[in-house]
Order: sequence, then C-alpha cells, then structure tokens
Amino acid sequence: MTHPLITRLTEDMQWPNLASAADLEGFTGGPGWHVVFVPGDPARNLETADVAVILPELKMAFQGKFDCAVADPAIEAVLREDTRVLKTPSLIFFHDGAFVTGIPKVRDWSEYMTRITQILARPPVAAE
Repeated sequence: MTHPLITRLTEDMQWPNLASAADLEGFTGGPGWHVVFVPGDPARNLETADVAVILPELKMAFQGKFDCAVADPAIEAVLREDTRVLKTPSLIFFHDGAFVTGIPKVRDWSEYMTRITQILARPPVAAE
C-alpha cells in the first residue's frame, strides 16, 4: 500500500511514477538535472513521509533546477543496487542521463540546501 503523501506526489503533483527500467531511462535521460525519490517501505520507515513532504519544498527552493519522479517499488531494489544508494528514503540525482549521487535518509533543511547546492554546481559528467 502506498502512503498518501507519496500518492500526492504522483497524482496531485503529476510527478512520474517510474515502474520500469524504461521509465527510469526516459525520465533521467533528458537534458538537465533529475531527482528520483526512492521512498522505501513507508510502513516500516517513518522518514519516508518526511522526505515526501520535503522534496516538493526543495524543488521550489531551487526554482525548478531539477525535476522529480518517484521510484515505484517494482524498480526500487535494482535502482538502489545500481546506484549504491542503499538506504531509504533517498533522493538520487541524475544529470543528462548519468547517475551523479544520492542523499539517503531524512536530513535537516540546511544540510539539504548545502548538499544540493554543491551537487548542482558540479561540472557535467563526460559521456563515455
């Protein structure tokens, strides 16, 4: 069962729900910055609801410098393994189709602001 705050992201805010590798590639493959919210199990991890509330606020604070999507449980495990961002909830950052980094667990607002500012200031990843 999905938490109502996660449902709010995909239904009310119209963020993509990434349920397959093709969905993930389609979302992260475009130009610019993309953040995938990996909620984990909201019944077992109370921090999931906190991050579901914080991420839209972060998107507004950074004035749309990144778009957001939610990882469906169907791809969560593979996404976490592929990026090595194993703890949930987490925010996984991609730029121009390439994985950059992740921020696992809930953080203080000031830490999010500092870390995301540093992430967005990184030079582009060279294509292989």
